[in-house]
Amino acid sequence: MIENNMAISFTFLAYLVVMLGIGLYAYKRTSSSEDYFLGGRSLGPWPTALSAGASDMSGWLLLGLPGYAYAAGMEAIWIAGGLLVGTWLNWLICAKRLRTYSIQADNSLTLPDFLSKRFNDKSKLIQTISALFILLFFLFYTSSGLVAGGKLFETVFGLDYTYAVIIGTVCVVSYTLFGGFLAVAWTDLVQGLMMSAALVIVPVIALDGGFSQLSSTLMDKNPELLNIWTNTKGEALSAIAIISLVAWGLGYFGQPHILARFKASRSNKDIKVARRIAVIWTFISMAGALLIGLVGLTYVDANLAGQLDDPEKIFMILVNAIFHPVVAGILLAAILAAIMSTADSQLLVSSSALAEDFYKQLFNREATQQQIVMVGRFAVVAISIIALILALNPESSVLGLVSYAWAGFGAAFGPAIILSLFWRKMNRNGALAGIVIGGVTVVVWKQLSGGLFDVYEIVPGFILATSAIFIVSLASGEPEEEVTQSFDEYEKALDTME
Repeated sequence: MIENNMAISFTFLAYLVVMLGIGLYAYKRTSSSEDYFLGGRSLGPWPTALSAGASDMSGWLLLGLPGYAYAAGMEAIWIAGGLLVGTWLNWLICAKRLRTYSIQADNSLTLPDFLSKRFNDKSKLIQTISALFILLFFLFYTSSGLVAGGKLFETVFGLDYTYAVIIGTVCVVSYTLFGGFLAVAWTDLVQGLMMSAALVIVPVIALDGGFSQLSSTLMDKNPELLNIWTNTKGEALSAIAIISLVAWGLGYFGQPHILARFKASRSNKDIKVARRIAVIWTFISMAGALLIGLVGLTYVDANLAGQLDDPEKIFMILVNAIFHPVVAGILLAAILAAIMSTADSQLLVSSSALAEDFYKQLFNREATQQQIVMVGRFAVVAISIIALILALNPESSVLGLVSYAWAGFGAAFGPAIILSLFWRKMNRNGALAGIVIGGVTVVVWKQLSGGLFDVYEIVPGFILATSAIFIVSLASGEPEEEVTQSFDEYEKALDTME
């Protein structure tokens, strides 16, 4: 348990009050489903970029990635590099087109709704199946955030893990429930800045003796920690291992909570600026996270006899050891910020899937804006309760839960989104095949092991989904004339829409 609880508790409380204040302010500006789920498409470049980054990285950036670097050394640079490249490519390839196309496609608010309208799917199968995958994988993703919150409150306040998870869940749900997307985006802006600041300050202060001293210490401990081509035992990393780590970058193209930020940008002109902000933020944050893990190795050896029961707690341990309780409270609040910034986004996307893609489409096509928003708020609570139940296992790994959900979204939606934005001959059957095969492959592959099955499940999922889209689209004939005409109109809008 971290000492000086009073100062840290006050800092946490002040932080939560500010976040709730933002949520209540956003509540007053939320009157329609477009406001609640996309903030009225009014985000400038800074909130767009940092909201995308903060909602992407979550608690794993301050817990999972430093913990991985602590355990594996510079091997972790493969996953960080893959994610950095993936961030850049996602903004470069998808952002402008998705924003434009979603507006042209009858102002589609959700990813399932966009895909359904893009391919004129009157059966609504695309929308329904997409929403099912969103709900499935977001339960695990949201659960990972609640696990991170449980570890935070357990370590800081010495709470029983179960109570710690419940408190963290209440914190996240409170402002998401009322403020919707605007509350999420504006709090993400604050939280993203807090996360990057913490990830820079902690390793810089902890680097006693500078990089040369750190490198020398790690060389003495285990030279393999500084070798990106081997594991800590000196064994060469296999091609499967390297591909699995780098392949995390593929996941970006299918993450609904990140893609929603592209659609919420106030103009196409802002996207170029937002891309630069997002890539720089991601680079700084991941470099800091890796450095925290490496610095933590030297601290634990010197002060804890090399014993650490949970590597994912290394950030919290360093903060408590180095900083004054008030400063420590602020830095630890950055973990809460990371958790909240992702969990709130996931809850919002899940609630939009239930409200827009299930309730409105299947049960009440004449639903009013107020009814949709109310169903969305009910969905936030319901999904939170299920994710809370999944998170109650104290042995859960933040990185493990994230990796499964990340692969699921990347494989199910990544190929479908990319090709829907660029390939004129893609049709409804191809899109449906890609989504189903990508999602199912991840679920099945996860249960297998040994040989080729040890590769990260996003790789086969992405490949098979892409192949399915091409094969089924070409085998089932040209898209409807209405679909190709709409695609041509979308392309023209790219040059005219601001």
